[in-house]
Amino acid sequence: MTDLVVRRLLIDLDTPFTGRWNGGDAFRSAFFNALSMSFPVGEQYFMDSVRNGLKALPESEQDKYAAEVKGFAGQEATHRRIHFLFNSHLENLGYSNEIERRALRRLKANAHRDLRIHVAATAATEHFTAIFADWMLRHPEALAGADPRLKTMWLWHSAEESEHRCTAFDIYQAVSGNHTWRVRIFRYITFVFLTDVMRQTVRNLWHDGSLLSWRSWRSGARLLFAKDGLVRSNYGLWRDYFSPTFHPSQHDGALSKQWLRDNAAQFSLVGQQA
Repeated sequence: MTDLVVRRLLIDLDTPFTGRWNGGDAFRSAFFNALSMSFPVGEQYFMDSVRNGLKALPESEQDKYAAEVKGFAGQEATHRRIHFLFNSHLENLGYSNEIERRALRRLKANAHRDLRIHVAATAATEHFTAIFADWMLRHPEALAGADPRLKTMWLWHSAEESEHRCTAFDIYQAVSGNHTWRVRIFRYITFVFLTDVMRQTVRNLWHDGSLLSWRSWRSGARLLFAKDGLVRSNYGLWRDYFSPTFHPSQHDGALSKQWLRDNAAQFSLVGQQA
């Protein structure tokens, strides 16, 4: 069980920013923009899936998880709102959010499936975001030179993703989700998540006029595939999910706690789950 606090981020997202807000780096900006474009619809799906999973439990089991799910939904709702505001500026800059349209079509096509499939998909995606979040907190240089308010936004989001990394997984286990389907859905989410994000990143680079720039792809290779890069350095953490005995709590969340403690002035507390 995890006590989750809902926070209101105290940054200005009314003032516009440039497409290359991340230190003027075309690839880093395009990649983070692609991630943000996927978040509003994704966060809503995660909230719906976990809430539906909770409702499917016996009342005695619901009481066990109700506070944590409420905190999870509160954090995800805040992320959805913040990234909607962020994405609105991208839309004003002419960026086309194809990743969101693709996700909505996929969700509509799969809406009829067993709720355990949706909770499994949420748990799988939350594993990805938790890995990414911890990497971000270990490598703030990925936001070197970024607009300070946006750097705060990404690190705050990362800290909360790490903080609630167990919730969807716990609900999946509580609704009798089995290991075979957990792994099967994780493989699917791995393919879809990485493919969608890279397709949107390419679209963003094209709109920015930097798709054919060697500098863009050199930056991308360094961000993703350097020895301590996002993809290469996290293979082991990604692979952990296949173990029958895996639980997200096995991964360290100390950096999340430290960032939230050190940056308390950047947010206000909305409510705390007892």
